[in-house]
Amino acid sequence: MKSDFIWMDGNLVPFADAKIHLHSPSLHYGPGVFEGVRCYDTAYGPATFRLWEHMVRFTRSIHVLGFESPYSVDELCDAVHETILANNLRACYIRPLMYLEGPLALNLAETFPHVSVSVWEWGTFLGKEALEKGASAMVSSFTRMHPNSSMTKAKITGQYVNSMLAKSMALKSGFKEAIMLDTEGFVAECSGENIFLVRDGKIFTPPRAAILEGITRDCVITLAHDLGYEVIEEKISRDQLYIADEIFVTGTAAEVTPFSQIDYRKIGEGKRGPVTKEIQEAFFENARGRGKYAEKWLDWSWNGALQAGSEKAGSKQPAENGKVATD
Repeated sequence: MKSDFIWMDGNLVPFADAKIHLHSPSLHYGPGVFEGVRCYDTAYGPATFRLWEHMVRFTRSIHVLGFESPYSVDELCDAVHETILANNLRACYIRPLMYLEGPLALNLAETFPHVSVSVWEWGTFLGKEALEKGASAMVSSFTRMHPNSSMTKAKITGQYVNSMLAKSMALKSGFKEAIMLDTEGFVAECSGENIFLVRDGKIFTPPRAAILEGITRDCVITLAHDLGYEVIEEKISRDQLYIADEIFVTGTAAEVTPFSQIDYRKIGEGKRGPVTKEIQEAFFENARGRGKYAEKWLDWSWNGALQAGSEKAGSKQPAENGKVATD
C-alpha cells in the first residue's frame, strides 16, 4: 500500500513524510471521514471510476459529521488526478481522508479538518480466484450499528471498528468475509460491501435505510435492470441467504464478487452463478471503458492519453468510440 507521494492539503508530500500528530482527535476518538475509489487502466488510458459521485459522498460524509469540506468536489477530483499522475500509476485504489486536529476533548466544535489523498496498487479485494469460484462468508455475531447509534450514511472512520471486529473474527474462523445483521436480525451488509441475493430469477438486496448506499451497488442495480432483471429492495432474513440460488457482494474494493458458501452451507452450485456472471461481466466492461455507461462513469480527462491521442483535450468524458468528446 506504499506509493511515492501523498497529497496533503494541497501539497504532494513524500510517502515517508506524510504524518499527522500523535494527539490528533481522529486517532484517539475516531472522528474522520474516508472514501474508496478505483482507477482502471483502459484501452484509452487510466480512468477514474465514478470519481465525482465518490467525492460528493465524501463531502456529504464530512457534512454529516458536522463540518464543511475545506475543498470543493472539483478541487478534490483534481487532487485525486494530481496524486495518481505524481505516482505514475495506471490502475490503483484511491483513499481520500478527512482527519481532525485540535485539543483532545469530546467537542467537535474545537477541532478543524484536514484532507489527504493516497493512492496505491491494489488487486481484487477478496482474491482474484473468488471472482469466478466465489468466496466464503459467515454471519457475524457483531451487529451492524443502529441508525440512532451512529450515522449509517457517512463513511466515518471510527465506525469501521465494528467492521474490523466482524471481519477479523471471520478470517480467524476460516472465512473470507463477514455478513452483518441489523438490530432486528435482518441482513444489513458485509464488513465493507453491499450484498445481493438471487432467487428464482429475481435479485433481492436490503433496503437503503440502514446501509451505506454504495456507488458500486447503484451501478449493479442499473446494469441488472438493463439486463432484464427485477431488483427488489426488501428485508432479508439469515435463512434466506442459505436457500438463495446465488449471492454476490459489491463495493469499490470487492467490485462484484460471488459468495460460494455461507456458514458452511453451499450457495447454489457453490461457485459463481449465471446471473452474477452476467452482471459481473457488464460491470467490468463498463469499468474498463467499453460498456454502455463508460462515457458516464469514467473520467479520462486528466491522463496522458489526451495529449497522445486527441485534439480535444479539454473534455472530461470520452465519446462512445473511445476518443475524447467535448462537453
